[in-house]
Amino acid sequence: MNTSLSRPVLSEAQEDYLKQILLLGSAPEGSSLEHTTAVSTQELADRMEVKPASVTGMLKKLAELALVEYEAYKGVRLTEAGYKVALEVLRHHRLLETYLHQALGYGWEEVHAEAERLEHHISEAFEKRIAEWLGHPSHDPHGDPIPTAELHLPEGVPTRRLAALEAGERGLVARVGSQDQDALNLFAHLGLRPGALVEVLEHVPEGVRVRAAGERYLLPVALTQIVWVAEVGG
Repeated sequence: MNTSLSRPVLSEAQEDYLKQILLLGSAPEGSSLEHTTAVSTQELADRMEVKPASVTGMLKKLAELALVEYEAYKGVRLTEAGYKVALEVLRHHRLLETYLHQALGYGWEEVHAEAERLEHHISEAFEKRIAEWLGHPSHDPHGDPIPTAELHLPEGVPTRRLAALEAGERGLVARVGSQDQDALNLFAHLGLRPGALVEVLEHVPEGVRVRAAGERYLLPVALTQIVWVAEVGG
């Protein structure tokens, strides 16, 4: 992680908090700082799997560093400086996921855990080499946007949850919003990866019936809520 004079040297935990505040407060397709929303202490505690009191203590430290704006009972938002740090960590994470997948043959269900361990430890020179080798990708294997070297999120295409499509509508899978290995294994088996064409056949009490890769499946509603698609013509 870049430790230039433009910002203080942060611990891995502090960087993780900033990244999670960004992820919890952003739209799935990416956004600017102005479009992020406040994140509650409880949301962060659930995501970080710690007690709310621990979150409060960390947020106070980050506020002292001018990386977040925090007020008790009103949630937390990133400052411009905190937003840039979070984007830098996120860029490392998603580039690593993509590199592990494309260069080293990791499954898309494996890359998240590895990237979590590595994201704090790669140099800016190594980050640049990875990006160049990959051809400067805009999205990772799950369809999540990769911040640019200038720390901007690429513009996303309009997407909808698969669950929101009506019978007869089709779309290209743009993003799968899960890091659960079993869920990702299932999506891969069904051919529901970014870029795949999927058609909603009908909504039934048990879930959503879809067609993908020439096969028909009945997906539980919960799974169709974590797949975002870009619409295509009939």
